[in-house]
Amino acid sequence: MSLNESSESIIQNLKDAGCDSETIENFMADLQKGKRANGLKRLDVHRKNLLDSLHREQKCIDCLDYLVYQMRKANK
Repeated sequence: MSLNESSESIIQNLKDAGCDSETIENFMADLQKGKRANGLKRLDVHRKNLLDSLHREQKCIDCLDYLVYQMRKANK
């Protein structure tokens, strides 16, 4: 695999992970400059943001589940 193919694969993976174009550009620039640790920090931040979003969505689902439970309980 050539460096170009590897870069394309990394970029596609970042897109698939929901990274915006700025994050992708900065991450790739970090890699090209040999600043791998900075790139990994960027990925950690993105992962944390995704996880925070997931937790917010889970809370919404839990609230709906509780409402449905209460409504079904009241109908018995």
